[in-house]
Amino acid sequence: MSYLVATDGSTESDEAVRYAARQAVAFYETLEIAHVLTPDSELVDGTIVLPGEEAAVEAGQGVLESARSIAEEAVDEPIDVETQLLTGRPADALTEYANEEPVDAIYVGHRGLSEEREQVVGSVAKSVVDKADVPVTVIR
Repeated sequence: MSYLVATDGSTESDEAVRYAARQAVAFYETLEIAHVLTPDSELVDGTIVLPGEEAAVEAGQGVLESARSIAEEAVDEPIDVETQLLTGRPADALTEYANEEPVDAIYVGHRGLSEEREQVVGSVAKSVVDKADVPVTVIR
């Protein structure tokens, strides 16, 4: 079993990584850190093309490695960390992954946007809470 924490490289997601790392160590769980690529696709001559795909994957792997370092620095003992690079809409990708893998809990950071802004752009954290089948902890 494992704990899944989402990261996008933001300060808020870094806090979620730290919190989830401490929980994972306390309960002897593996920490899975996930970053979701949301590539902009184009239709070119009937074929879906993802511009900058290699650069996006490279940047995503950088976000995951940074989060791994943050998790390891957050605890005083060894931690089992795995990283996952997912694609799609963040809330969907995270909850689908959690449904397919043995995930006990999901941790997400929340930026705390104004209510008006969240109504326009939505909130990944709120969507994960709505869609997940496992407990979700939102870190502010």
